[in-house]
Amino acid sequence: SSILLIITTFIMSVNEVFTSGKTAVIIGSAEGIGRAAALECGARGMHVWLVDNNIKELKIAKELVKQTTGGDPKQKIQAIEADVCDEGHMKFVADTVFKDNTTKSVHFLMNNAAMSIGGGAIETPMKEFTKMMKVNLFGCIHACQSFIPTMKKKDQPGIIVNTGSKQGITCPPGNLTYNVTKAALKSWTEGLEHELMTERLSGDGKLTAAFLVPGWTNTSIKINELRDRAKLQNRKKFDIETAKSVCTSESNPADGAWMPKQVIDYMLAKLSEGSFYIICPDNEVDIETDKLRMTWAMQDVTEDRPPLSRWHPEWKGEFEKYLKAHNK
Repeated sequence: SSILLIITTFIMSVNEVFTSGKTAVIIGSAEGIGRAAALECGARGMHVWLVDNNIKELKIAKELVKQTTGGDPKQKIQAIEADVCDEGHMKFVADTVFKDNTTKSVHFLMNNAAMSIGGGAIETPMKEFTKMMKVNLFGCIHACQSFIPTMKKKDQPGIIVNTGSKQGITCPPGNLTYNVTKAALKSWTEGLEHELMTERLSGDGKLTAAFLVPGWTNTSIKINELRDRAKLQNRKKFDIETAKSVCTSESNPADGAWMPKQVIDYMLAKLSEGSFYIICPDNEVDIETDKLRMTWAMQDVTEDRPPLSRWHPEWKGEFEKYLKAHNK
């Protein structure tokens, strides 16, 4: 009965959160999935705070979200340029949001800022590894530690969504640095939700956390990866137009990938079901295949196989048999 109560309360909180007059803070919202979330929240009548370090795209996103409001002067749509790597920046953002007279609480906090510059175990410079950890893991922690204490004090229903990656679950070779950051974020978000669940069970909490795991999505992450790598390597010339022409994105979509709005629609549907793990399919990989891949990855441990056996030359064939046995 306690489990049913938790789920029922959570479903009620979803309906309470994504509605007119409530406040959304979306970190990493200048483009892609974060911008799609901001557009959805704006269309639902929420006050929306967009946070990003890409000021050019952030300004564009803010105007797009404003267009969803129908010109309602009472609906707050604001953008703040900030660096998630800087704990002080996140505390400033939180202070700014909570001081605003439209803010009764933060009802939806989404941590979507991320970067992907890739690299292996030994050759990845510590400068790059540290930068990735700061953005993909510490950035989320900075935001949560800046916002959640006051969200608790406000004693209103709230949802925290952290954006992860399938690469942090199945950990395919080729981008180890990124995998590590997203695996760490998964573990941290699981722990956060367990703490919030304990508070809900005791009657002292109204907050819930969820872990959004997009599939292949048409976003600018690859373009940004090339740009970020050029910065880290101190290369002065970076042709963004060439990058846009060769990388998939919202403006240059791949048929097999979802659009960001599809990810947000799926997220809202799964939140309404009370899901913590929101594992998105795409146009090439269905949810059943994703589950089989994740199960195989965990069984590397329980079956004492080599790590990442799905890609091991002596085990790749067994993995293919495993998929075929499940009609995949």
